[in-house]
Amino acid sequence: MLSPAFAYEEVLPSDKGTLNVKISTIPEEPFPGDVTKFKIDFINPKNDKIQEHIDYKFTLQRDGENVFGPTNLIHTSEGSVTIPVETIEPGTYFAEIEFEGILFQPIPPEFVTFTIPIGKAEASDNGTTAENGGGCLIATATFGSEMSPQVQQLRELRDNVVLNTKSGNSFMTSFNQFYYSFSPAIADLERQNPIFKETVKVAITPLLTSLSILNYIEIDSEEKMLGYGLSLILLNIGMYFALPAIAITKWYNFRRK
Repeated sequence: MLSPAFAYEEVLPSDKGTLNVKISTIPEEPFPGDVTKFKIDFINPKNDKIQEHIDYKFTLQRDGENVFGPTNLIHTSEGSVTIPVETIEPGTYFAEIEFEGILFQPIPPEFVTFTIPIGKAEASDNGTTAENGGGCLIATATFGSEMSPQVQQLRELRDNVVLNTKSGNSFMTSFNQFYYSFSPAIADLERQNPIFKETVKVAITPLLTSLSILNYIEIDSEEKMLGYGLSLILLNIGMYFALPAIAITKWYNFRRK
């Protein structure tokens, strides 16, 4: 017998580390109208074996919209399940698995989010799609879900504000080349280290707060995009570099006295 060829396969821990989740996709290169199968295994990290009796939900999303799910709470006695999704197009998808029960015992919800290239989706050298519509990897790992309000806010600002102008498109193209050079490593480290994850959350909160300003203004020209964009860049440079530098200098001078 021939075993199926998996186009994508990855194992990630849940946001709280109770289980590892493995997801695989079949076939290798779907055609429009084909059924793509998502095989999900829930793994006990203590013995690296399939964990039986899991209550879970599954959501598949593309470009901020749900392609499949979210499902109702489903029980798998085997701890391994295959979910067929019909008429899937090539592209980059976000699969979120939420589980709320183990061995018939309810637990606080835990999440795992995967960024999955399907078909001929172009990927960068690190396996992450490098296009304007790519995923917010660090924010997703920080807040535990592709559907969290913070990640949704970033996606809406990108799609509805920044990408509506030529200068915004140019910025996102350059930014993505830089961002995806390091964000997968940081996101992986967040999933493995809860302390580092909380540190990143504290660090990016001022950035998210400053970006929320764009929700309250109307940008209908290239000049406004450039003006507000440069203002936000300077604001964040001040918050993350100038203010700490001033504080360190004053502390150093105080110690010398």
